[in-house]
Amino acid sequence: MFHVDPSDPTPIDLQLARTIRSAVAAGLLAPGDELPTVRQLSVDLRVNANTIERALRALQREGIIELRRGVGYFVRASPEEVDHEVVIQELTALEDSFLRAAAELGFNLDDVIIHLDSRRRSP
Repeated sequence: MFHVDPSDPTPIDLQLARTIRSAVAAGLLAPGDELPTVRQLSVDLRVNANTIERALRALQREGIIELRRGVGYFVRASPEEVDHEVVIQELTALEDSFLRAAAELGFNLDDVIIHLDSRRRSP
């Protein structure tokens, strides 16, 4: 469910925090859901455990997740509690990066929209 892109100039911890925040905002993660352990995320994403910890601590400060000592990290916020303005800003940054890369390959916005729409319609 979680992913990071090593080629993205955005720091890995911010990418992971963005992914988790977006999953909560979209309702893919609900209050009470347990997150994978730091060690498991580190192995799955091939990222240093300290980087994972930084992302989780940032989300904890935002009130998105909580640490239950000796148990692990759990989702604390509901979709309504996530700052959707932050999610929109992050999505806009991703869109800008994607559209820049597409333009470098010779695609315009209409080409991208047509292709994405066809992907949405195919199973």
